[in-house]
Amino acid sequence: MRKTSCRFSCQSPTFALALSLASALVLTPFGLLAQSASDPGWPQWRGPQRDGNAAGPTWADSLRGLQLLWRVDLGPGYSGPIVTEQQVFVAETVGGKTESVRALNRQTGEQQWRVSWPGEGKVPFFARANGDWIRATPAWDGENLYVGGMNEVLVKLDGATGRELWRVDFPRRFGTKVPDFGFASSPLVDGEAVFVQAANSLVKLDRQTGKTLWRQLESDGAIAVSGAFSSPVLAELSGRRQLVVQTRTTLYGLDPQSGTVLWSQDVPGFRGMNILTPSPYGDAILTSSYRQKSFLFGIEPEGDGWRVSELWTNKAHAYMSSPAIIGDHAYLHLGNQRLTCLDLRTGESRWTSQPFGKYWSVAIQGDRILALDADGELHLLRANPERLEILDSRQVSNSPTWGHLAVADGEVFIRELEAVAAYRWPAGN
Repeated sequence: MRKTSCRFSCQSPTFALALSLASALVLTPFGLLAQSASDPGWPQWRGPQRDGNAAGPTWADSLRGLQLLWRVDLGPGYSGPIVTEQQVFVAETVGGKTESVRALNRQTGEQQWRVSWPGEGKVPFFARANGDWIRATPAWDGENLYVGGMNEVLVKLDGATGRELWRVDFPRRFGTKVPDFGFASSPLVDGEAVFVQAANSLVKLDRQTGKTLWRQLESDGAIAVSGAFSSPVLAELSGRRQLVVQTRTTLYGLDPQSGTVLWSQDVPGFRGMNILTPSPYGDAILTSSYRQKSFLFGIEPEGDGWRVSELWTNKAHAYMSSPAIIGDHAYLHLGNQRLTCLDLRTGESRWTSQPFGKYWSVAIQGDRILALDADGELHLLRANPERLEILDSRQVSNSPTWGHLAVADGEVFIRELEAVAAYRWPAGN
């Protein structure tokens, strides 16, 4: 672990105030909202606030009451399910050459509609073990669904009927080639806009028409920088709302309205494998790159611009799993398959566990973490900076479970490699 001196400090009054405000407010892709007991479902990658936090009934202390409601067979896919009050949306690859989206009844799993289009992805041979199927998790705006396919085609569908409203073929629109690893970044809806890391860039689209509003962060499309693995987030940093984007080489903050680049910070990554979603913590951003390190970068105004300060680094490094941030600690699944707890104030490792599977997706409620292992095992943890505390574990699938889990109103949705399953989880006290 290495710390660097800088004018911006995690212990500063400004940082403490920002952290206090962050605990009282939630910045969602649809605006700045007060915390509410209502359950907004699971409308996008990593949930309502794009940070893994789940609303709804208080979670139980164990998984013993977890009851299977329904299970539907699908074609293979890694994109996570989208959950609304009445529906569950899932994407799949069929026969290796077709991509499909299904709308299922949330209570019964009965199919309401299904739409398909040609979509064939071929990743490089050294990544083929993880499949050529659809990866990006769709986004939901309350009425419509935005689905990204492997060939970098984004389709807007009417949620009630499945009718296609518009489609954007990014390689055709911008004259770029399909990324070597397909369309892996998940779209972000914000007001009347959709932000997409595509065409070796970041693109802002008009949500109603699909028209390009601006394009930024263009790269040359070489294999080490082609496409994006990470997904963008919105954050309030030093009093300014910003779009935080991690490309395969660099972390950026942009003005979401104009696309102006406010700041940038190189993030070293083995073969450009900057995969996890950048995570806001007060006025700082946590990220971690494969075979490199974990970093906390402080973001603050300086003169007419912005300053990025490396607050600390830690030798622990993630692979694909985005962290659970609870209080002043991050719980991060690492490239060596272990789980570690990092003190965000100092960068020190509090503890590191034994190995688990290759990947975890996590949902968070209070001091609880629900983690879905890539090997089909579901773990319930208490966030404890002193030690690993697993409250319960349960096998929920005998096939790989790389799709991000979803939790909504006391129900848990598991995307297996070739199925989706819904469980009822009775509330705790």
